[in-house]
Amino acid sequence: TYPLPEAQVDRFMLMLKIDYPSPAEEREIMDRNTGGETREVSKVISPDDIVRARDVVRSVYVDDKVKEYIVNIVFASREPEKYGLAEVKDLIAFGGSPRATIYLNLAAKAHAFLKGRGYITPEDIKAIGPDVLRHRVLLTYEAEAEEVTSDDIVRKIFDTVEVP
Repeated sequence: TYPLPEAQVDRFMLMLKIDYPSPAEEREIMDRNTGGETREVSKVISPDDIVRARDVVRSVYVDDKVKEYIVNIVFASREPEKYGLAEVKDLIAFGGSPRATIYLNLAAKAHAFLKGRGYITPEDIKAIGPDVLRHRVLLTYEAEAEEVTSDDIVRKIFDTVEVP
């Protein structure tokens, strides 16, 4: 396999970090997938239910101050010196694209929905932000030489950008 070009990687909404299972979990996975029994699959949701849920998530309210916070987070990845992050300017080759802004908003809406709220808080953005941004903040060779990760940069951005 070959790594995807940056423009294609940017099309993925999230980049999740998933650890390996524990030895006990892996044993259970092995047992479930190598035994003789066949499992029945049953329908639990209809396509219409999915469309309705998507519409509900998209209707989650976002205050203008929170929208500005989202934009500031993404712009801090592009122009860090304007947000009090001059020390990371030479470590970032490329910051988040406009898709980062869109997906940060949508992912925060989904997070708020899953928490049972009809509105986004800055905490929703902070909770989902690293998963939205880690593959969009591309580092320089200098950052790699200093063993700085995109997660390190994203964490600094969230620690520095003013929260409404």
